[in-house]
Amino acid sequence: MKALIQRVKFAEVKVDNNVVACIQQGFLVFLGFSKEDDPHNIPKLCSKIAHCRLFNDEEGKMKLSVQDVDGELLVVSQFTLYANTNKGNRPSFVQAATPEIAEIYYEQALGILEELQSKKVQRGIFGADMQVSLLNDGPVTVEIEL
Repeated sequence: MKALIQRVKFAEVKVDNNVVACIQQGFLVFLGFSKEDDPHNIPKLCSKIAHCRLFNDEEGKMKLSVQDVDGELLVVSQFTLYANTNKGNRPSFVQAATPEIAEIYYEQALGILEELQSKKVQRGIFGADMQVSLLNDGPVTVEIEL
């Protein structure tokens, strides 16, 4: 499982030109699952996301988590994190989890993140054609893989 975290000042997801999720300061998280993933690792990944210290303290050092700054989370499922581009020009996605399994893992992760954040986590729509807009802050982008 992989999480690509972007520290943002703003992020939103649209589906069919309708805004389905929007946050201000926080993390935009692209979340992907592979065929090999163990669902018992989902809580560990979620804890890493919630406690990842990517926000600056008063000294300008990255010491604060999204919780510390009362930030928001927007989580978007993204199977393309498991693209294999080693051969040819067309990516292969054979390592990505099936949509049925990935959706179950995605929903589990959202529930765990909401418990950790003690607030609603904004989300994309699983399997939808989404347009994601963001204002990357820094820019700061970090990948977590378990």
